[in-house]
Amino acid sequence: MKWIFRLPLLAALVLCQARAFSQDTNFWIFLCFGQSNMEGFPGIEDQDKGPVDERFQVLAAVDFPKQGRTNGHWYPAIPPLCGPSAGLGPADYFGRTLVSNLPPHIKVGVVNVSVAGCKIELFEKDTFQAYAATAPQWMTNIIAGYGGNPYKHLVAMAKLAQEEGVIKGILLHQGESNTNDKQWTNKVKEIYNSLLRDLKLNAEAVPLLVGGLVAEDQKGACASMNKIIADLPRTIPTAHFVPSEGCASRPDHLHFTPAGYRAMGSRYGQKALSLLGYPIAETPHPLSHPKAQPDLPKP
Repeated sequence: MKWIFRLPLLAALVLCQARAFSQDTNFWIFLCFGQSNMEGFPGIEDQDKGPVDERFQVLAAVDFPKQGRTNGHWYPAIPPLCGPSAGLGPADYFGRTLVSNLPPHIKVGVVNVSVAGCKIELFEKDTFQAYAATAPQWMTNIIAGYGGNPYKHLVAMAKLAQEEGVIKGILLHQGESNTNDKQWTNKVKEIYNSLLRDLKLNAEAVPLLVGGLVAEDQKGACASMNKIIADLPRTIPTAHFVPSEGCASRPDHLHFTPAGYRAMGSRYGQKALSLLGYPIAETPHPLSHPKAQPDLPKP
């Protein structure tokens, strides 16, 4: 009778093996989270609407009724990538830069769970409720779209993505709502570590790329926060700062213009390529400022 009790274990092992074999190691997944700039500020220009290389995909983290997308399914990464009413963001030209420079057999997928206006506290695994309880109604509506828990939803979407591909990195663009918060780096470290634990990832294989806010040369309203963000690698050795100087700003000095998002996204992509060990042949769109391209280490 012992073999009868072993059947469930055997079935579980077979299921795990089947999932492992179905995972495409040439499908590289990147998780994206943050506030409105990562969400994508409304305003998508014609040049950004497509066509997009089919190798660049987005996993819909919510339903997109306007675009005919269903939560939990993959689609060509035509903006918006975060939600049906969002706009262009860094993730767009991040992915386009990657597929333009990676071998043709490699696909790129992004998973974007971002909340406009939120503090980093909203993504703290065990204490987010205290902050969420103080959120204004418009933010509460966004949070509700993620089942009331953006961190948990990001993990759920990431696990779904892992069934298809391999997570290669995490992108963060946040800080405006935490301007001059000297504890921000420690808060980000805990969130990053929680993601690594919950998704069974290795920090060395999954770096954190964090972007600068609208910079001083664009009269950024929160530019002072960039000093704190740029210091993140001191707290997280596998974190890498992506500068924002020269990326054009909207009149509110908080959000980038479409050209600014193209530049910012391209820089995220260039940084990822350098970490992955691939030469940078081209970017899909020129940077908005010729002197703003950061020096990158040779692969």
